[in-house]
Amino acid sequence: MHTQRRIERHQLPYYLKVFNRITDRPMGYIGNMSLDGLMLISQLPMLVGARFEMRLKVPGQNAPRLIDFSATCQWSREDVTPGSFDSGFALVAPSAEYVEMVDSLRHYFSFHPLSASA
Repeated sequence: MHTQRRIERHQLPYYLKVFNRITDRPMGYIGNMSLDGLMLISQLPMLVGARFEMRLKVPGQNAPRLIDFSATCQWSREDVTPGSFDSGFALVAPSAEYVEMVDSLRHYFSFHPLSASA
């Protein structure tokens, strides 16, 4: 049974690279994300039902900021782009750093109208 998602997600293709936290090998890129989950764009399909230990390396001034989290793959399918796969993940107890990053991205990508001056 397919249900339509109603969670607001922000599109981030080919910007934030995701790594396997245990092996430090690249897994793919974040396609979109929310407080509850994310979509990973990768060169290989992900194992549905498996729990993955993931890491984001967010660029910083002196060194990358590491954001670790665990997520369970809910679905995986071939993308319209040949050689790419989209996989949906549900987060397992997101860390404070992950929540802060989602909030920062939501603020960065949101439209903030200027107030009218009288």
